[in-house]
Amino acid sequence: MLVNVSYNNPELRRKIEDLVGKPFTLRERWELKGIGSPKLIITGSSVEIHNLLILDNNRDSCNIELRPKGIIVRFRSLLETYGLIIPYYKLTLYKGDIGVYSVHVDNHFIRVQADTKAIQKFFVRLLGYKADQTPEGPPNL
Repeated sequence: MLVNVSYNNPELRRKIEDLVGKPFTLRERWELKGIGSPKLIITGSSVEIHNLLILDNNRDSCNIELRPKGIIVRFRSLLETYGLIIPYYKLTLYKGDIGVYSVHVDNHFIRVQADTKAIQKFFVRLLGYKADQTPEGPPNL
């Protein structure tokens, strides 16, 4: 779900919290050793996201926030902040060419440059946390 998160909208906040959970508490953030990614440089994206990014001449960048049931990929265009809300069960990560990761959900994707060890470590943590949070299989009937 791609949404504009620039403004305080209680209904939108409730939808986001239903999909990916409430933000971690300060204690949980400390135990997880941080929940945010370093600054990620966008090298490619789906058409809808690309149309937002080309509206200004700034360098295209984003960051990823971990939530209990998913992630939020945030990026800016003009003076607005947009969020790509991704529950873990819809999240697909691909490691492409040297130093490139691709985050996919439904019909949206963002390809980011992973040229530092910090970014690579974050994606390893993200995959580990996703594996811990997703169920092992369908429930027994």
